Amino acid sequence: MFKVFNHWIRWRSLALMLFDFSFVIVGIVIAMMWVHNGLPVDNKQVFLFAVLLAASMLIINAWLGFYRRLSNRTPMETRARAVLSLYVAVPLAYGIYAVLPLTGVSREFALLSAMSAVFGILVTRVTAAQASAAGILTRRIMVFGIGERALAVKQALNKADQSAEIIGFFPAPNEEHPAVPSDVVITANRSLSETAQALKADEIVVALTERRGGAMPLHELLDCKLQGIRVLDLASHFEQTLGQIRLESLYAGWLVFGDGFGQGTLRTIVKRLFDLVCAIILILLTLPIMLVAALAIVVENGFPVFYSQERVGLNGRLFKVIKFRSMRRDAEKDGKPVWASKHDDRVTRVGKVIRKLRIDELPQLFSVLKGDMSLVGPRPERPFFVDQLTREIPFYAVRHSVKPGVTGWAQVRYHYGATVEDSAEKLQYDLYYVKNHSLFLDILVLFETVGVVLTGKGAH
Repeated sequence: MFKVFNHWIRWRSLALMLFDFSFVIVGIVIAMMWVHNGLPVDNKQVFLFAVLLAASMLIINAWLGFYRRLSNRTPMETRARAVLSLYVAVPLAYGIYAVLPLTGVSREFALLSAMSAVFGILVTRVTAAQASAAGILTRRIMVFGIGERALAVKQALNKADQSAEIIGFFPAPNEEHPAVPSDVVITANRSLSETAQALKADEIVVALTERRGGAMPLHELLDCKLQGIRVLDLASHFEQTLGQIRLESLYAGWLVFGDGFGQGTLRTIVKRLFDLVCAIILILLTLPIMLVAALAIVVENGFPVFYSQERVGLNGRLFKVIKFRSMRRDAEKDGKPVWASKHDDRVTRVGKVIRKLRIDELPQLFSVLKGDMSLVGPRPERPFFVDQLTREIPFYAVRHSVKPGVTGWAQVRYHYGATVEDSAEKLQYDLYYVKNHSLFLDILVLFETVGVVLTGKGAH
């Protein structure tokens, strides 16, 4: 793992992106070198065509989630996304060719070579998405602990990081009830540092259920770190591996004394300018869609087209959020707030469509212009639910230290929350965003939002 503008990225993801980018370029250039019709070929134009198509394919694949750290797609779902990518790539290649005509080169040959390169990418990407990581990028991880927290590390790595190999679990002196299988527990006949060296560990994750009573061998962990072995506590491990800050491994001191959670003036100005520019562009681009949605709502269920609701924003300040109305007018006729559910019978037929495509969220762009919201941030909740969640979930109020967003890291990482438990899960992603938010992460979230919209994932 390495950090780019406060966001953790896997080496495997970077390697896949570099491979895809170079694959298209090399494929097109080699094909053009085999042209034997005696016509002049402008090498610079060919290379520019290849670079533009490769960059576009990189964006498409990122939108479709091929580089995501978490992937629970089946092989069939991966192949379906590959086909969708190919369908998008064909008109894209024609469009780039039309803007940048290649002098003296057959249009059919140029596009055929481009499609061959793109098809080659998608075949390798489908294979890579379902295969284990290459050995050269494998991280050898030793977990210090054998209890429930150690088991959580194992489950997280199995789900999220194919490039990680757990070489064993080292037991702490006072852990008497192991939760991990006995065959992966390392026999403690050597010290922690000696065992890590013998097993050639790249990383040690400290996952102790109980730290009292001398369970934490600080000197040995320091020796490991001085020998080049990374040592991570549980909160930092989950932050890097899952892109979330797990509540069960979180304590106030880690938030206070750790890095991140920067709310500087420069970041505030940059984020505000980014919000204004993007909101204006998106409003202009989506205005016809909003008009059609408004008309469809009126035809099916009459007025009003919008609904306004009080939400909690920056530093707990209340504001009015505006959305397209996707439920019946009597959705909360008794006046009591109710969680939206997956198969909510209050949702109209038009509402189901605009929710699935996230069109109902578009009017919030005007709240971004007003300054009540940001383009990217935690989802704004109603005061009734905020009061409830603040009482039941630790550190819930931390998410209000930044402006709420139209989309967010939690929204693209977790399905729509309909319970207190879902809210706790989403809060873990919100805490990651609050701690590490940057312009780079905002752009990444926007890219992934497009992928979520294209696949309809997570909408209720």
